[in-house]
Amino acid sequence: MDQLLLNIHPPAEKSLQNFVAGNNHECLEALNNFVHSDNNQFIYLWGEKGSGKSHLSQALSTQDITIIEDVDTFDEDRQIETFYLFNQHIASHTKMLLTGSNAPAHMGLRDDLSSRLSWGLVYQLKGLTDIEKMLALEHYAKEKGMSLNLNVLAYCMKHLKRDLPSLISTLDALDEWSLKTKRPISIPLLKQLIG
Repeated sequence: MDQLLLNIHPPAEKSLQNFVAGNNHECLEALNNFVHSDNNQFIYLWGEKGSGKSHLSQALSTQDITIIEDVDTFDEDRQIETFYLFNQHIASHTKMLLTGSNAPAHMGLRDDLSSRLSWGLVYQLKGLTDIEKMLALEHYAKEKGMSLNLNVLAYCMKHLKRDLPSLISTLDALDEWSLKTKRPISIPLLKQLIG
């Protein structure tokens, strides 16, 4: 089912503008400043899976910024490489964005790397609540000009993958399926699509 939905309509390109901030407005503002000013050289983002770390990393990867994701999964050699990369960026005054699943001191990393992760700005990304996801999906549907009953969104939240990218892909696929079948968007149409 998930593969079918993803094949029908690829997700939109990630950007800071289409990131649903929820309780992460301060972080989003800091990232905008990070891109457009020279005040900060390093930012470390951490949070649970689905909190938006990958979205933000992809959004900034078109800039002149080194992106390193999931530092908490690095073995000893990779941690040493990352530490030396930090030092190179310090010397060259270039920017780095790093991500992980926890605060720098709570990941069991080498002390020198853990210390470096704390040198710049550190933000914990908080996942969206179900209500925020529903509001984001409703806004997305309106922006696309989709006529959508809120019961369809509630069904998606209850029966499908609940991360925002998957839910948006589902809406895109449902919109396309509705146009192909010339039927209004409804729960039965959704069930036919995923069935």
